[in-house]
Parts: sequence; structure tokens; C-alpha cells
Amino acid sequence: MKKLFLIRHAKSDWTNPELKDIERYLNERGYSNANRMSSTFNYTPDLIISSPAIRAISTALIFARNMHYNANNICIKQELYESSVQDYLSVIKAIDNQFETVMLFAHNPTITDVAQHLTQALPMEMPTCGIVGISFDVSDWKKIEQGELFLFDYPKK
Repeated sequence: MKKLFLIRHAKSDWTNPELKDIERYLNERGYSNANRMSSTFNYTPDLIISSPAIRAISTALIFARNMHYNANNICIKQELYESSVQDYLSVIKAIDNQFETVMLFAHNPTITDVAQHLTQALPMEMPTCGIVGISFDVSDWKKIEQGELFLFDYPKK
């Protein structure tokens, strides 16, 4: 059984128009929501994967700290930034099978599209710092297709 958690990065700051999109950081609400969501998260990841964008990495680092996950083991994947559903699926299907529970931090609209593609059950767009948990009855990440949505949580829920 494989478990995948898709997490949309927390709320980012738009006050500095000089920053490139990939350099935008979290705003105060983003930090607060990421801390709150990660403090109540009841799963321990074997692997954390993140987009290279500062806001995604920052969200992943907050979760890692609150779950006592070694931040040095966060895997950064360029394919999760400004990319497609197929790019995300390629990253997921390339995960080493030694990892059973994986968290992936990335961006809308693609992360919502991936969640919908893998579950056909997502009731709405993923809000910032939203978490989707999907289980797959397989032992090989390459074989994931349709999974079961078992968690959908977000800060305003």
C-alpha cells in the first residue's frame, strides 16, 4: 500500500513586485497555516519531495520540522514547478519503492489537477496549504493509477 500526500504550498507574499515568481516567500498567514496544518498532521512521511519555489520549500520545511523529518532529506524536483500533470506523474512514478508514505509540495492549478486525476473525487480546488491524501493498493509506484481519497484538509475547514 502506497500513500501519497499532495500539499499545495501555503499562502505566499505578493508585496514585492520585483521578486521573480519562484522567489516569492510565505506571508504571515502562510507561516501560521503551515505550522497549524503540520502540527495536526498524523502521518510520518518516508520521503518529502518539493518544488524548487521558495514558497513550496518553506512549506515543506515547516512540515518537516513539526514532524521531526530531517530537512536535509527533502528532495527538490524542478519538474514540479511550472509544469504539467504528466510531469508530476513522472516524478511520482519514479519514487523508489522503499518509500511507502510520500509528501509532495507544489503548486496550483497542477496539484489540484493531479489530485483530481488520481482520485476522480476531489470536491473542490485545493486551497493554499491544502492536503490531499491518496492511497494506492500497489507495491510499486510505477503502477499507480486510480487511488482512494482518504484525506482532504485545509486551513479554513
